[in-house]
Amino acid sequence: MAHPPHSPATPNTAAHIRVSGISASYGSHRVLTDISFSVTAGDPTGLIGENGSGKSTLLRIVAGLRAPDAGEVRAVGLGDPLRVGLLYQEPPFAPHDTVAQAVESAVRTVRDAASAVDRTADALARAPEDEGAATAYAAALDTAERIGAWDVDTRIDVTLDGLGLGGVDRDRSTGALSGGQRSRLSLAWLLLSTPDVLLLDEPTNHLDDAATDFLRATLRSWHGPVLLASHDRAFLDTAVTSLVDLDPAPRPHAVTSDLVGDGTGTGIGVTRFGGTYSQYVLARMDTRERWERTYRDEQAQLKKLRAAVREQQTVGHSGRSPKTEGRAAKKFYADRNATVVSRRVNGARARLATVEDEQIRKPPRELYFQGLTAGLSGSEAALHRTGPVLTASAAEVAGRMAPVSLTVSAGESWLITGSNGVGKSTLLSLFARRLEPTRGSVHAAPGVRVGLLDQDATLPGADPEHTAAHIYHELVGEDRAETVPLGTFGLLAGRDENRRVGELSVGQRRRLALAVLLADPPHVLLLDEPTNHFSLVLATQLEAAVPDYPGTVLVASHDRWLRRNWTGRDLALEVPAGTP
Repeated sequence: MAHPPHSPATPNTAAHIRVSGISASYGSHRVLTDISFSVTAGDPTGLIGENGSGKSTLLRIVAGLRAPDAGEVRAVGLGDPLRVGLLYQEPPFAPHDTVAQAVESAVRTVRDAASAVDRTADALARAPEDEGAATAYAAALDTAERIGAWDVDTRIDVTLDGLGLGGVDRDRSTGALSGGQRSRLSLAWLLLSTPDVLLLDEPTNHLDDAATDFLRATLRSWHGPVLLASHDRAFLDTAVTSLVDLDPAPRPHAVTSDLVGDGTGTGIGVTRFGGTYSQYVLARMDTRERWERTYRDEQAQLKKLRAAVREQQTVGHSGRSPKTEGRAAKKFYADRNATVVSRRVNGARARLATVEDEQIRKPPRELYFQGLTAGLSGSEAALHRTGPVLTASAAEVAGRMAPVSLTVSAGESWLITGSNGVGKSTLLSLFARRLEPTRGSVHAAPGVRVGLLDQDATLPGADPEHTAAHIYHELVGEDRAETVPLGTFGLLAGRDENRRVGELSVGQRRRLALAVLLADPPHVLLLDEPTNHFSLVLATQLEAAVPDYPGTVLVASHDRWLRRNWTGRDLALEVPAGTP
């Protein structure tokens, strides 16, 4: 594995970005409310939360690409002007640019910094007594050292090699690269541009193990604050030192603590966990259980206090005016009793007001994936087959997949692995009949239905102006949609079913694509990188559902967490001959 380039400077732990009171909406849909937290250099921070919780929106706000509805982002102890880098979903270079041109555009600022040192050094040599020249030289030198201007050519080679692009011809146009290669080149571009603040949105989606290891080492030694959104559980377990969870928190303010979410803070739905992802999973379960228990106890207390106030208000009425000495005595004691009752009522009201003011939020209903067979309208026996269901005989796609021979029998679960470019997605596309082999053959048994969830959350012919519910009805058919409503699967919240598809996050669109696929479960289910773009919770639930599928499942994945827990069969593909 290539070693990461030296970070341009030692992390300055006083340098940080401060997110204060950020709120943001899309139309009438609020995605972020009063979000506050800080990210310090030397403390890579993971941004997590359900699909649609606002992670990508927040990254764009921090990058200055979108204005918040309220709040601000401040940088402390960082460069002036501040350079913030965000891993774009679209490459930061044109398709006609060569790889070399794309790389040079990334390091232009770095090379300019080195040139500025030369210019100011010459000016100082000509006028050594000029304080202005000395100041300019010192500033230029400081900038060059901060962004690593002296070893830029070495860093280019090491970064491209570390991300699996070392063998790519640098005179090749970026438009001729595969989708995975373009994504990795975009990441290389960002790292080589050495921003003061590094923002990453799903950075490992197209990285194999070696490239992921390289990125992890690079982030842990980065000179400035690092904030990343990821659903890669194994990566989060080792690449970050703390996690910011955007999912709802117990109180209407931020909960900031080490692993246990019951401290203090200022932003709705923000919980900061110090530690690894594995520790976070346990802490989150503990926090949720305590939240539900505390809410139940608090509601019971409120019910008692309200009943006490009502009951005591009916006690101690003064009655009629006294007409005899006996009645006067009774009136005296009744008045005294009323005073006592009044004090009790006021005390109960005060306690009630305090509890009502400080009560925690009702735990929102969490989405829970109902399984791969939730769409079955009959018995699971409908998916049962016998014998081979898929066969590949020396199937090859020139330049994309070396010859593969594989027989998949009914009821089996297969994991397809391999480095970038070996053809994992290509093999699934062959089995789904979306692609034909250059040589060899691929066959499905007669009557076997094959369904594919691809990486790109494809919704054929979907109009982004239509709602998720409309698209679902359109793609599965009205009759099927009536039999198996979209809400069956626990993939989209009810409010999101009625939002325009164009407003949904990538993860939510992929959830919709999975629902469409499972509305009538196929005999053979093909899942291409199934954990990409899905929330951490859904990825775990989906992974757990695979062994229980009564049909046949093939999964192509680079997800280390999934691979580590896989119990089915597996096939490791090899790089096709002639692939750079």
